[in-house]
Amino acid sequence: MEKPLLTVPQAAKICSLSRGTIWKYVKSGELKAFMTPGGQYRINRRDLEAFVRRKGMRPLLSGYGPEKERVLIVDDDPQIQKLLTAMLSHNGFRTEIASDGFDAGVKVIAFKPELIILDLLIPGMDGFEVCRRIKEDPITSHIQVLAVTGHDSPENRDRIIAMGADGYMTKPFDRETLFKNVIALLKHGMPVKGN
Repeated sequence: MEKPLLTVPQAAKICSLSRGTIWKYVKSGELKAFMTPGGQYRINRRDLEAFVRRKGMRPLLSGYGPEKERVLIVDDDPQIQKLLTAMLSHNGFRTEIASDGFDAGVKVIAFKPELIILDLLIPGMDGFEVCRRIKEDPITSHIQVLAVTGHDSPENRDRIIAMGADGYMTKPFDRETLFKNVIALLKHGMPVKGN
């Protein structure tokens, strides 16, 4: 079981920063810390997690930032599945794949993603219906949905946004732009402008 309190050196290691840099953040008040009766500083794990998220850091230990964040990839194209899994895993995210709408519904409950990258045209239940069900259910409505499609049209865009999608991109997509959208949705709840 992880300790709820960390020393300054432990926090520095998690953030891949020097002890001096962590001290600077503690002294400026950006990172909350408290002094023990013995005169030692301790940092609450939750405060460190909040700090890591605010700074957009990729920590070394599990339980923080992207390593904690789960992304469900809902797409029936094996190449897209492989590309997105590799890109997101490399950046510390946990990923899961669903190849059709029904599988997506099951994995939303079991995997509990923070974000879903959702293709609009998938077998079984299409992406529009998957999105509608996710956003209408109070248990899952908080999940960010980034819709992606190779069938771009004003009708498809308007319809998926009306179903509650938080972002929309067309295929083929630029990997860097897609990753920026993933981060923006997870961090701020809105996609990068211009997409």
